[in-house]
Amino acid sequence: MVGVSTDAAPEADLAPSPTDAPEPGARTRRAVGKPDPVAAAAHDLALAAALEVGGEHVGAALGIFAEAERLVVHRFDATLPGYRGWHWAVSVARAPRAKVATVCEVVLLPGDEALQAPQWVPWSERIRAEDLRPGDVLPTTIDDPRLVPGYTLGGDPAVDAVGADGSPDPDTSVAVRGPDDVPSAVAREWGLGRVRVLSRDGRADAAARWLDGTAGGDSPMVRQAPGHCDSCGFYLPLAGSLGGHFGACGNEFSPSDGRVVSIEHGCGAHSEALVVASADPAPAPHVADDEALDAGMDLVDALD
Repeated sequence: MVGVSTDAAPEADLAPSPTDAPEPGARTRRAVGKPDPVAAAAHDLALAAALEVGGEHVGAALGIFAEAERLVVHRFDATLPGYRGWHWAVSVARAPRAKVATVCEVVLLPGDEALQAPQWVPWSERIRAEDLRPGDVLPTTIDDPRLVPGYTLGGDPAVDAVGADGSPDPDTSVAVRGPDDVPSAVAREWGLGRVRVLSRDGRADAAARWLDGTAGGDSPMVRQAPGHCDSCGFYLPLAGSLGGHFGACGNEFSPSDGRVVSIEHGCGAHSEALVVASADPAPAPHVADDEALDAGMDLVDALD
């Protein structure tokens, strides 16, 4: 089986640095950048090894380079269908004081113009909200940074019930000194409430995602809106630390009805955009003219 590796070092990285000079009295070693003469001359040995693995798909020689002391790599063009830009790399080594070289390995390596598969991306980074269909179950890892155990205080005052004591940072956890000091919301989480709640990172990710999406303040709808959501009567602020910047739209005629919007968001259905009289005025009450009725009755009596 052909091994595939991308760890081959380029020739430019093999030159010795000035700091690699031997100390006085030390044994002089061959520079890594200079191929070992015996291993470099083993062209036929390397070609035979490449043909044993690649068969008819071994092309012309592409050169050699020293990978380490007494270790030389012989490169041959690969003519495999679909492997344009790849090459066979045959590592040939010589043992200390040996007069012959031996083959270490034969691998197929990509070149600079090789066609390769894109870098693998974990499913957790590929999935999108629209990928979730009815019946699908999306797992969360036990160490998901967006979540924290409900009993550890997630940093949201609305959940932790902290911050009302005037602490400088209401989004920090407080020490629980005893049963009477446990916030009510936390006690609920310890019982039959939620096992995990949003962490500070989870709330920050949600806020950034909402601002970058349709709930933010940069869209054609917002730029032409008569006002922003923070001044709209249909705006319902969220509870907790996100409530200062986000809320839900409660206008049934707005395209954002029932969705989270930021205070910079806006649309043409703003409550104060154009205040007019009632669109469906009540019909005028029926008015009976008693004087005209009496005059008509007198005329009838005169004719009789």
